Amino acid sequence: MTALFRSALFLLLAALITVPAGLLVTLAVALPMRWRFRIIAAWRALFMALCARVLKLRYRVLGRENIPATPSVILSKHQSAWETVGLQDIFPPQVFVLKRSLLLIPFLGWAFAAVKMISIDRKAGKNALKQVERQGIDRLRAGYWVVVFPEGTRIAPGERRRFKTGGALLAVSARVPVVPVAHDAGEFWARNAFVKKPGRITVSIGPAIDTQGKSPEEVNTLAERWIEAEMRKLSPHRYPETSDALAG
Repeated sequence: MTALFRSALFLLLAALITVPAGLLVTLAVALPMRWRFRIIAAWRALFMALCARVLKLRYRVLGRENIPATPSVILSKHQSAWETVGLQDIFPPQVFVLKRSLLLIPFLGWAFAAVKMISIDRKAGKNALKQVERQGIDRLRAGYWVVVFPEGTRIAPGERRRFKTGGALLAVSARVPVVPVAHDAGEFWARNAFVKKPGRITVSIGPAIDTQGKSPEEVNTLAERWIEAEMRKLSPHRYPETSDALAG
């Protein structure tokens, strides 16, 4: 079975499970949040099974022992669509920070709204940070983790953008730890690529960063340094300058 055929079959089957799941989560809006997350958990299990059996795409986790026992803010590298589901399979129930327009997507966007994802208007500037802080504190106090992609969008393997401070600001304001996450999902599931490659994604979880007594900028810098250093271990071929330096 070719990668093209596997990818087409995966897309079809993923759509067949996502549409009813999104509808069920939306209809369950009158029920407690735990019921909505149970529906999502069932959908996620099916989705990850499709990744493993159809795409032959699996994953491993390094540093699982670094996951705190209490709700925290996850600052993660963002390379593909995979980690938006994969992180849910690794960490406790969580919500993501996403742009508000995604809530308009039929079924999937409705489900996002039903589980109270943190939606922001990216054009709002400083008000967007306030939206993340206000909604994020509410979700953390309710017992949910918050996932933030500090670079703001999907970045190809080997590339980087400035880490925005919204996630760190939330963690400092809420007085919760920050958990840095690096991964190489983009090596197998490239941005906007129809064909997915088989293989094993590595997700590396760094030591939790204590935010007490630190500024958002300090926390953000610590997370960025760890993530970018770990990316050079996970995908050394993407950073030839690091390999040359080590060789010298």
